[in-house]
Amino acid sequence: MSHSFNDDDLDTSTARAEILSRIRSLQSRPETMHDNELTLAKGYLARKTRGPAPSPVENVVALFEEKSKGMLCTVQRVDSENEAAKACASYLAEQELDGTVAIWPALKHLDWSVLPHQHRLGAPTGDDLIGISGVACAVAETGTLVFASKTDEPASTHLLPETHIAIVHASQVVHTMEDAFERLRKEGRVMPRAVNFVSGPSRTADIEQTIVLGAHGPYRVHLILVGK
Repeated sequence: MSHSFNDDDLDTSTARAEILSRIRSLQSRPETMHDNELTLAKGYLARKTRGPAPSPVENVVALFEEKSKGMLCTVQRVDSENEAAKACASYLAEQELDGTVAIWPALKHLDWSVLPHQHRLGAPTGDDLIGISGVACAVAETGTLVFASKTDEPASTHLLPETHIAIVHASQVVHTMEDAFERLRKEGRVMPRAVNFVSGPSRTADIEQTIVLGAHGPYRVHLILVGK
């Protein structure tokens, strides 16, 4: 198995940092935030009142599975992450799907030798028909996957291939979109190049109001739901 990494996200982050540094310099401000500026920013976020929210649910994971299926995803449950790669192989075999597989480098700790397909770690190209990723988190209320791109978690994995398989841990499922943003902040994630909320396969009804799948992204989305 060959390993390849995409440097686009890293290059963009460096360019963004240089631009922001230049702006701060022109404003006669230091290159990095003072501690008091950071404290004020965190205080503002902590005081920000959340809007109306739906009533709490007893089991957000069960709700997520239900809503995901309603968005035309297929869902497979496994007990542990160690079973995820094998579950991916089983799904591809059952669906008789061929093609090369691009896998998030962040998932390199899993045993991908179980895949009979040609595969590699890295961002997909236009020739890769299958993409396998994790998620930043998932929203139960709408059956939505949340992606916050990083160098080893390229956004193109859930956009380019015809088939997208996402590995979602039960612990990553939150109730609402507001909960998702709160979780990302609590994890201390730096604002990424892209944050995507994806609900099911790509679709459009522009032509005669007929639903067509795979219009701007994957034709099919399969979820490997880890844990309970």
